[in-house]
Amino acid sequence: MITFLSSIISIFFALPFLGFIIVFFVMKMFTRNTRKSVHLALDSTTILFIISVHFLIVTIWERSFFWLIILIMILIAMVFVFVHWKVKEEIILKKVMKGFWRFNFILFLLAYLALTLYGLIHRALIFTFSN
Repeated sequence: MITFLSSIISIFFALPFLGFIIVFFVMKMFTRNTRKSVHLALDSTTILFIISVHFLIVTIWERSFFWLIILIMILIAMVFVFVHWKVKEEIILKKVMKGFWRFNFILFLLAYLALTLYGLIHRALIFTFSN
């Protein structure tokens, strides 16, 4: 049972889009609202993209830069809090966290796509020209 659960989690880390699609369709069945379903799927699968980017970096460069991912996320959170404070003159934590989390989704989605493309090209070139 542990092996099966581990395999399922590994699939979602390797293919976070699959997790997004599954969460979207499940939420769509319950809410009957496409917009709300997209937002719920986006919010719940952000962590999959973050972890997927980490594992792609480990696979490509054989080093963990998880500390850098966390540092970047902390810096982004600080910028969001500062900008929100400057614009609204008060900090509404729920809005700041929502914006921060959705920005992270976009950032890590793009990082996932870029690293996947880079990894494919990099491995293809190594395989082709390794002789």
